[in-house]
Amino acid sequence: MAMGLAPGLIVSRALALADADGKTDEITCAPAIDKAPRPRHTAPMLQISDLSYSIAGRPLFEGATATIPAGHKVGLVGKNGAGKTTLFRLIRGELALDSGALSLPSKARIGGVAQEVPSSSTSLIDTVLAADTERAALMAEADTATDPSRIAEVQARLADIDAWSAEARAATILRGLGFSPSDQLRPCSDYSGGWRMRVALAGVLFAEPDLLLLDEPTNYLDLEGALWLEAYLAKYPHTVLIISHDRGLLNRAVGGILHLENKELTYYQGPYDQFARQRADRLLVQAAEAKKQSLRRDHLQSFVDRFKAKASKAKQAQSRVKMLEKMTPITAPEEARQMVFTFPKPEELSPPIVRLEGASTGYGDVEILRRMDLRIDQDDRIALLGKNGEGKSTLSKLLSDKLSVIEGKRTASSKLRIGYFAQHQVDELYVDETPLQHIQRIRPGEMPPKLRARLAGFGLMADQADTEVGRLSGGQKARLSLLLATIDAPHLLILDEPTNHLDIESREALVEALTAYSGAVVLVSHDMHLLSLVADRLWLVKDGHVAPYEGDLESYRALLLQKDTKPAKSGKTDKPKAPKPSRDQILALKSELRKCEERVSKIGQMQDKLAKKLADPALYEDGKKGELETWNKKYAEVMEGLDRAEAMWLAAQEKLDAAQKRA
Repeated sequence: MAMGLAPGLIVSRALALADADGKTDEITCAPAIDKAPRPRHTAPMLQISDLSYSIAGRPLFEGATATIPAGHKVGLVGKNGAGKTTLFRLIRGELALDSGALSLPSKARIGGVAQEVPSSSTSLIDTVLAADTERAALMAEADTATDPSRIAEVQARLADIDAWSAEARAATILRGLGFSPSDQLRPCSDYSGGWRMRVALAGVLFAEPDLLLLDEPTNYLDLEGALWLEAYLAKYPHTVLIISHDRGLLNRAVGGILHLENKELTYYQGPYDQFARQRADRLLVQAAEAKKQSLRRDHLQSFVDRFKAKASKAKQAQSRVKMLEKMTPITAPEEARQMVFTFPKPEELSPPIVRLEGASTGYGDVEILRRMDLRIDQDDRIALLGKNGEGKSTLSKLLSDKLSVIEGKRTASSKLRIGYFAQHQVDELYVDETPLQHIQRIRPGEMPPKLRARLAGFGLMADQADTEVGRLSGGQKARLSLLLATIDAPHLLILDEPTNHLDIESREALVEALTAYSGAVVLVSHDMHLLSLVADRLWLVKDGHVAPYEGDLESYRALLLQKDTKPAKSGKTDKPKAPKPSRDQILALKSELRKCEERVSKIGQMQDKLAKKLADPALYEDGKKGELETWNKKYAEVMEGLDRAEAMWLAAQEKLDAAQKRA
């Protein structure tokens, strides 16, 4: 059983012992000075041996075996529902094994985020400091102890665990997760549940357990927080096991992948992309072996069928029957799930579809964003960068016409349709209705077969279509919300953290769908992989302003991480050497260049059509002055768009050339 140390935090000091039935008991020890010293700079090794466990008769693990090396950072991956979170509960001792064993070194401390920190009057910094219960107990005892020898022991132990720098360490973690120094002094009750989840995460990071278990920690972080966590975990001094579908985190923060598939565990060395290649190779070999064995079995069976009735061949036929019986079947691997998103195609509108001119917006009389001059064309793919609270959601609401301008002007195409997806919409679905009932309300005139086809286009098959939303997984709810946001074939799709609760296969499918989508996309996401493959323009929301960000995502990431490093003591600053680009980054730049070329070509075709229209003598007849002005205005807008597209094409070519030189 796990001993709770602070709200939202589970940390236990445990020794897993296998009893005669193969079950494990977890022995917990309260922090005390006369016990063995806390191993702050050593890491345990997790040994999973022949583990089996079932829920309601459904086996999740059957003979699963794996070893997590000491001090390693490991990503736990697998399909939704495969049992990843259940494995965490088994490791923590919250569930009893059916058979097998889980073992850790004696007194190893296991930590994880159990739930959000409760609303209370305790400040954020004090809540995080309380997560290290040994330090808290020792600090309290230091104020009351009277025995000189005991006082000496307490002070020595406080020095051993670096207690005096604790407040600075806690403040650094909170700052990395988005809390300013003034925020850290405010009570927990001032913050919503998502922000209190960050406080709980800060608590477990501060406590530095020997085995850190994290279950989708980036789901409640913004891009800045997610990047900070990546860097922090890469330097974490002990063992980390993290469930995540964030490909960027799994590539940069971990050095091994534990794959849960077919009720078994397989450990792979290296980050996620290396795992994906290794697994693909294994599947190819397995498929080839299965095919080879199938041909061999067919050949043997054919011989038996042909000659079993012939006396002269009876012994040979019987020999081949025995060979067939002894042959261990090699099962061909299952095909990878084909996750799909099918976005309906909108008709084409003249650019720009949305334009802001000197626009300011906010709530009531309070301005949040000021003097914005921005435009969106239908083929734009824009990522919004900036910390939480800077105004990304405010800008999204203004673009989607959910918020009015205070000053300036917002103009949009008269035929513009906008689709809006935000994480809170997933929580606003009707839990007692099925997905089919949700879209029947929006499309009452459509027949059920067509409605079911729409659901299938978002991966919600017959079983899920007739299941109450309250019983669907987080990923299935997100798919339904995406369907509802895009059902009208919007020209502009605004997505706020669309990948939360989606597994890696679904995220890759979303990338493909957005790449093929013929409308404009505005993205807010902590998923760097998604942003790098979809977005070709970056807008930075900062200090009440929105402006194009001239660098790329890697330079933005470096900028954010640089803020947490101390400047050199000398006044000189060396320009950091650009990192060598990866193969995926080169491919992403090539994809960006290709999209820019397509954009130039597309706008050029539009220019030709308008030029032909303006060359029509009938347009210059009396009484058509207004129509002529309209076409001239459209032509000017298209030429402006063409200039911008050509500039983006040149910039993309320069970035690719520079990256290929560094490669």
